[in-house]
Amino acid sequence: MKLTHYYWYFTAALPGHLCDDIVKYGLQHKKHPALVGGTGRNVETHPLTLKETKNLNKIRNSSITWLDDPWIYKELKPYLDKANQLAEWNFEYDHHEFIQFTHYQLNQHYDWHCDSNEKPYADHNDKNFNGKIRKLSMTVSLSDSQDYEGGELQFNFLNHTKSKPIICTEIGAKGSIVVFPSFVFHRVRPVITGTRYSLVCWNLGKPFK
Repeated sequence: MKLTHYYWYFTAALPGHLCDDIVKYGLQHKKHPALVGGTGRNVETHPLTLKETKNLNKIRNSSITWLDDPWIYKELKPYLDKANQLAEWNFEYDHHEFIQFTHYQLNQHYDWHCDSNEKPYADHNDKNFNGKIRKLSMTVSLSDSQDYEGGELQFNFLNHTKSKPIICTEIGAKGSIVVFPSFVFHRVRPVITGTRYSLVCWNLGKPFK
């Protein structure tokens, strides 16, 4: 799908104190190793083996916490809607997944991937998921880029590794938000120093026609 805009950003949109509150709140919850989408595995009951962990870390290495808090999404939703309008995507969506609170520390990263699934959700515990796909992804910077080195969010609009990646420099400031179609390939480069905190939110709708 060819688009006029492949991402839309809002620099320092959320106040710093709100970002700090979200980080503090997220750190109060138990963190889990981040898996690759579609794994469908409960690491609490079926921990990863050493070999599985090594293979996973080649692709993705970070810690996450799932947050299902309406007060957080309430802060994010206006920017999602505005980006969808201003970027002229005009996608239809009516539900969202749990918000992912992520922290990247030394050498942690997430290699090239897209957030969309091959098929719509089916037989999900939440009936609002079934028959829908991820349409818009949102990343919120809860840290300022001065607090860490590396960890850049990069896009690949041609969706193959031979094209030159685009660094999303516009979201370096704490509270910045970037919204993009979930089928756009992206990655988070390894963190060299410090800790990068962020939120990720996926918004669902019926498949494109």
